[in-house]
Amino acid sequence: MDQTNAPRMAVDEAPGPGEVYIHPRHTLSDAQRMYLPLKRLLDILLSFTGLVILAPLFLAVAVIIKRDSKGPVFFRQERIGRNGLSFMICKFRTMRANAEDWKASLSPEEQKVFVKDFKLAADPRVTKTGAFLRKTSLDELPQLVNILKGDLSLIGPRPIVRDELEKYGDQRHFFLSVKPGLTGYWQVNGRNDTTYEERIGMELSYVSKFSPLLDIKIAFLTFGAVIRKTGI
Repeated sequence: MDQTNAPRMAVDEAPGPGEVYIHPRHTLSDAQRMYLPLKRLLDILLSFTGLVILAPLFLAVAVIIKRDSKGPVFFRQERIGRNGLSFMICKFRTMRANAEDWKASLSPEEQKVFVKDFKLAADPRVTKTGAFLRKTSLDELPQLVNILKGDLSLIGPRPIVRDELEKYGDQRHFFLSVKPGLTGYWQVNGRNDTTYEERIGMELSYVSKFSPLLDIKIAFLTFGAVIRKTGI
């Protein structure tokens, strides 16, 4: 996507429909760099605690997935992390085991949407159990392992696949200056009701403004989204 002529916006100005957030600094502030070690410490403590407390739930979900459809319990896929380093993200499997092969069976309209947004609103590959896991965000729980390992943060931009990186244009290095997160600014500000360009604007807005207070706000909004079963 060519962002050369995209409107340049102030730090505190939210991107509008069809606009892409362009940040003039392209680097993190001193305050943000000082916050990163504390952010990592919180990631370690909270992800470890979550894995211990939620271990019985992990087991129960694994049994349900195996009974519902053939295939592995976990879904792993390459994502792009901080500074462009790739890692394998881990989620509970929510699709049929041969989901990648099913792409060829999508209608032309569905393929067009998938290429543009990298997702489908009503994905035919999702299993009955998978739909429930997605609605309740339980499919995201194995990412606590990624957080403990240091691939992800609890809060940050959405972890993207390599093909999506080009959509960030000359902002991709700024976007990759922080770790992606389990939840983030986009997930609690519209999610499925936003265009891909608006999503990019939200993610870049977070990178430019992230702070302890913003992360706390996103954490509370995420909790509310999970309770309402609107997903994260």
